[in-house]
Amino acid sequence: MAGIGEFGLIGRVTARLSMGPTTVLGPGDDAAVVAAPDGRVVACTDVLVDGRHFRRDWGSAREVGHRAAAANLADVAAMGAVPTALLVALCMPADLETSWAEELADGLAAEAATVGASVVGGDMSSSPTLTIAVTALGDLGGRAPVVRSGARPGDVLALAGRIGYAAAGLTVLSRGFRTPRLLVEAYRRPQVPYPAGPQAAQLGATSMIDVSDGLLADLGHVARASGVAIDVRRDAFEVPRQMADAAQALGVDAYTWILAGGEDHALAATFPPTVALPPQWRPIGTVTDGVGVTVDGGAYDGPRGWDHFR
Repeated sequence: MAGIGEFGLIGRVTARLSMGPTTVLGPGDDAAVVAAPDGRVVACTDVLVDGRHFRRDWGSAREVGHRAAAANLADVAAMGAVPTALLVALCMPADLETSWAEELADGLAAEAATVGASVVGGDMSSSPTLTIAVTALGDLGGRAPVVRSGARPGDVLALAGRIGYAAAGLTVLSRGFRTPRLLVEAYRRPQVPYPAGPQAAQLGATSMIDVSDGLLADLGHVARASGVAIDVRRDAFEVPRQMADAAQALGVDAYTWILAGGEDHALAATFPPTVALPPQWRPIGTVTDGVGVTVDGGAYDGPRGWDHFR
């Protein structure tokens, strides 16, 4: 980085970016201009810190870019909105290879492009710790946002997307292994069901959340915000062979990954019992009167998810 300087790097990165249909004005001015047809803008921010959220020896810069974008785009989808743009702040050591930052930009742009969004701007700074801060914007398309506080007793709890795969991959990598490839790749590049968010809003979902910190932990946010109890069924989840084999080899209960693992960015939502759920949404539990989150009708004494300060 020290060899080309801040503005040299900005020029190289922005030259790699293409603009989507919602971008009125992209990088190059004091700020970008993004169309907001709905008149409201959904906005969220997430931060990834080297050594805390990712390790450069565990994945390529492009894969880190995919993960950084996905963490934010999934939050937009969880509101029932369609992502439109990303803003990226990058703080990095002066001795970081320029190619790493360029490949990171490629990953960010490629993940955004899967939903028709663009990287429209951001900032760069020197820092002893490599840090990536991403802000995502989204459009509701005339729909009401799907919030965490709308779940009601009698609702059906459903899930869209994979779960437990990324957590299993993280455990595999942390033990010094690189296989099963299915699990490791799930950690390096999540497969997020972005269209399921707006779809859930159209179906009348009463609440929704991106599962980033662990299913039970994130459902706890919904239960508290809605003033309800949520029960999850273990038999609603199939343990794939690769996950079962890895769990046996590592001495881990696979359901710990499924119930408490995050970063697959599956979407969990509650629906009125009268809603006919499409195939991408599978029922995994129920909403009842009460408080808290249970598993198979009883207390769960295992881990529930990630908390940075605990």
